[in-house]
Amino acid sequence: MGSFITNLILASVRMASPLIFLSLAELYSQRAGLVNIGIEGLAAIGSLTGFLVSLITGNPLLGVLAGALAGVCVNMIFAYATISLSAEQIVYGMAINIFAPALAAFIYRVYFGSGSELVQAGLMGTVKGMLGIKSDNFFINLFLDQTPMVYLAYILVIVTAIFFARTKSGLNYKAVGEYPKAAATLGINVIRIKYLACVICGALSGIGGAYLTTCYSRTYVDGNVAGRGFIALAAVIFGRWSPGGVLIACLFFGFCDALQIRLQLVNNTLPYQFFQMIPYVATVVVLTIIGAKQAGPKASGQPYRKEEQ
Repeated sequence: MGSFITNLILASVRMASPLIFLSLAELYSQRAGLVNIGIEGLAAIGSLTGFLVSLITGNPLLGVLAGALAGVCVNMIFAYATISLSAEQIVYGMAINIFAPALAAFIYRVYFGSGSELVQAGLMGTVKGMLGIKSDNFFINLFLDQTPMVYLAYILVIVTAIFFARTKSGLNYKAVGEYPKAAATLGINVIRIKYLACVICGALSGIGGAYLTTCYSRTYVDGNVAGRGFIALAAVIFGRWSPGGVLIACLFFGFCDALQIRLQLVNNTLPYQFFQMIPYVATVVVLTIIGAKQAGPKASGQPYRKEEQ
């Protein structure tokens, strides 16, 4: 039982990491007034790009950087349509969710062909392995038996919290999501901040997707993002649009994801699909309980037209 709990805690930390990247991506987007439900698609293209670059170069870190760049490039479609053309954000977010995974699947089949051979790439090493530490102590495993990307995820939470709460730039950023016309009268470049939000959102989404194929799994398969983009949307609402709240939400959903995997390993009687439902059922329950009681940035989802100031 002790081993089960220990492994569950360690797995929860790892499983929460891609959710943190994706949730922060959505947080930055919504704080600038942009509701981007295309996180799932951006993560998919980031996952494929990260896998290919890691496979070709043998360097998972380059794969992560390439995944971030791919996420930014695809998200520029959403940015141009919703910011420059003032198009409906939900519609184009869903378009990204359709387009990006299909593009990733197409690129994979063009590169590898239609054969069934499972192609694998190397994974990013853990800090414990890099330091040559052999101990199996729980706290050493918790803090050191993680890839650098796990540390980056938690550091970004702290940086984001400081940025929004303690810096003038962060306050200007939030003002764009609350009342963009008033922000513009104060000399804040609303359009530039919205485009910056899309760059940050695309990069973090791509990193979250690339994490899955450079730190978690050795291969890319269609659907490997597995709804994490939508769970990230729920995590932002659960966390009340604050970095600390988002971290707690991601740890909760990461725990649910780790739990379903562990239960599959110890139970041979129930169908594995029953356990796979746990993270998604938890998402629905959370949204049902608190979704209607919370409100994000006031201008979130609303188009901004400069000429209407």
